[in-house]
Amino acid sequence: MTIALMTAWRTSTADEPESGAETKSQPEAAAAAENSVKPKQYHEAHRPQFHFTPAENWTNDPNGLVYFDGEYHLFFQHNPHGINWGNMTWGHAVSSDLLHWKQLENAILPDKLGTIFSGSAVIDTKNSSGFQKGDDPPMVAIYTYAGDFGMPKTKFTQAIAYSNDRGRTFTKYEQNPVVEHILAANRDPKVIWHEPSSQWVMALYLDVAKFVLMGSKDLKKWTKLSDVPFPKGHECPEFFELAVDGDDKNRRWVFWEGAGRYLLGQFDGQTFTPEGEVLRSEWGQNCYAGQTWNNIPESDGRRIFIGWMRGGSYPEMPFNQQMTVPRELTLRTTDDGIRLFSEPIRELETLRGGRHSWANTPLAPGENPLRSVRGDLFDIVANIEPGAASSIEFNIRGLPLTYDAAKQTLTCKKRSAKVPLVEGELQLRMLVDRTSLEVFAANGQIVMSYCFIADPANQDLSLTASGGAARIKSLDLYELKSTWP
Repeated sequence: MTIALMTAWRTSTADEPESGAETKSQPEAAAAAENSVKPKQYHEAHRPQFHFTPAENWTNDPNGLVYFDGEYHLFFQHNPHGINWGNMTWGHAVSSDLLHWKQLENAILPDKLGTIFSGSAVIDTKNSSGFQKGDDPPMVAIYTYAGDFGMPKTKFTQAIAYSNDRGRTFTKYEQNPVVEHILAANRDPKVIWHEPSSQWVMALYLDVAKFVLMGSKDLKKWTKLSDVPFPKGHECPEFFELAVDGDDKNRRWVFWEGAGRYLLGQFDGQTFTPEGEVLRSEWGQNCYAGQTWNNIPESDGRRIFIGWMRGGSYPEMPFNQQMTVPRELTLRTTDDGIRLFSEPIRELETLRGGRHSWANTPLAPGENPLRSVRGDLFDIVANIEPGAASSIEFNIRGLPLTYDAAKQTLTCKKRSAKVPLVEGELQLRMLVDRTSLEVFAANGQIVMSYCFIADPANQDLSLTASGGAARIKSLDLYELKSTWP
């Protein structure tokens, strides 16, 4: 949970936390929230059309990502009372396809122990917690109490709440907190089930460069397993295992922090042992505090990520901030070693509408094959041979994305990344929404996420070469449909 924007918090009597230690959302309120979309809402001029945003007010970190009973749950840091950061509460939305989201009643509200900062959620299939009532296992949320915003002020601690109705209502555990204060503003518990050691494992941020792993048999009592030093690492840890190149006999654990920097290594149920230096997963300006979904069915097998596109601007909108497109993460072997790759989820292709295509087409300086295409929602898949060109540039509604062929670098908004050619081709996929551009280069080895506001009247696209001719091996430009009715 990033707290860099605390200065935007404004208090009022309506913002005061509840006085009790337990909170339950009401089913009637949840049902009303599911049908609360106002006329023309979600079609405003600066409303993303295939990225999640709440109906109103501030949002930041994704929280509690978990799949259960046909639904992907997206909890998120939310201010129910204002457009700026403050009054941190877990908002809640669900989806059957990770694209079409239904916002529900806020899930976990502040109380005397503090506001509700970031965390995770699990499905307690073995009922280790004893919270189950009925036939279905409970959903258990693990979150931070931001004690600085309690009444009276206290230290940051970790707590749990449980649901027996598919996440529609939560009851806070009466003996919270389950992890007392350890250090500084310790926060953002990410919890997973580790089958080999038959325990729940929590990755927890303590302070800059300091993380810890903790273990529990029942989600209530936690003991320290080991420290995880992480050079310059800051908040929002993630911890998961992936096969390398799809080989289940060759696996690595990924441990990352808020900015998407990560370590690869091994985990034996007690200690995470890094194998190498800190690596990067993001080269753009606007992706932070990402998290992956727990409990994805084995038949699916994907590790699915979503992040907060922080720093965006949404003038005169009823909401503030957005999420990235959900992405599938994989580990693949490269010339530089094992690296994390990221690509848009396959479900995004269901939004594709009109298609504009080019194949084996020369691209001479001064030409723009996209000059007849206009719009504000696109999925662009390009494979281009630089040839004699010194640079290749896409211009997306006034936002340039430039590839320097000699340096093999891709630059946008003063951020650059080394992008190797794939079989001699510049390989790009670009997702264009009304307020963002997400770039996946070299089959997802390089990701660049940007928020930007285009002039609504500017719906132009261009592709140009400079210094010599290039060749479009293939270019498919898909118009995308909105996810909102």
